[in-house]
Amino acid sequence: MEIIIAASKDELGKKAAACGAGFIRNAIAEFGEANIIVATGASQFEMLSYLIQEQIDWSAVTGFHLDEYIGLPASHPASFRKYLNERFVNQVPLKDFIYVEGDKNPATECERLNKLLITLPIDVAFIGIGENGHLAFNDPPADFSIEDPFITVTLDAACRRQQMGEGWFVKFDDVPEKAISMSIQQILKAKNIICSVSDRRKANAVKKSIESAITPDVPATILQKHASVQIFLDQDSASLLNQIDSNR
Repeated sequence: MEIIIAASKDELGKKAAACGAGFIRNAIAEFGEANIIVATGASQFEMLSYLIQEQIDWSAVTGFHLDEYIGLPASHPASFRKYLNERFVNQVPLKDFIYVEGDKNPATECERLNKLLITLPIDVAFIGIGENGHLAFNDPPADFSIEDPFITVTLDAACRRQQMGEGWFVKFDDVPEKAISMSIQQILKAKNIICSVSDRRKANAVKKSIESAITPDVPATILQKHASVQIFLDQDSASLLNQIDSNR
């Protein structure tokens, strides 16, 4: 696990994008194509704004959507499909992008996605960490054993409060209770993981994720087991960490 603490949120995004772009270019050079996972949320704003500026043969890149609310149309302001269209998919000429269609039958949609992804190698996963320590929408206690690439999950209250707090919903009751999420095991199958986490409100989750023992009660602790994970922090999100070796 490599921990990079940037001077600002903007620098965090720039460094994370540059690192991820390097992995994408390496995959294209070696295999002629690259497969990536793309997350959403406020922590990804800066990273995505820099990633789309990177010199990458996007026509060789296929992207996969990390998670989506169940029952929310793509036109809803909080829809992750809308987010990705505006900030990434419509900005670069991708080979393909596979969305999670949260307003379709969840079981059928998971089956469709799982068939697409089950044998496909993922070169880079761009992710974040939630205020409750979740990865994707795998809220605590997360199931570390599920092998299916995509699953249906129930969002806990802390997760739903975060979505409201970030301004995606007007009130708590507007936040959907269920979502389709990439599983923990599928995230870990990515060859490289770029994890961007900013803001003081994430500081406690960051501290637990990096300094605690691996536990389903803090799902992001599982990243400690991955062979190639870079965690990019700003001064605020890193503020509770003990003095660390940034190449830990």
